[in-house]
Amino acid sequence: MSKLGLSAGRPSETKKAQALKAVSDAKAPLVRVNFELDEAEHIKLKIYSAKTRRSISEILRELIEKHIPAQI
Repeated sequence: MSKLGLSAGRPSETKKAQALKAVSDAKAPLVRVNFELDEAEHIKLKIYSAKTRRSISEILRELIEKHIPAQI
């Protein structure tokens, strides 16, 4: 046996597991929200999302954080 401290397995899997654990420990559970937009608003949002290289969910979360006070 080697005394180099090497072990079998994929190091990337260990890193992935650690990253997932850190994210899941740090955030509250997510809930799904559904609402309707007219077609023009939806297209506008999708284009903005693509141009800024962010997801629609990320944009909406940012808008909520910015415009709705934490203490209501």
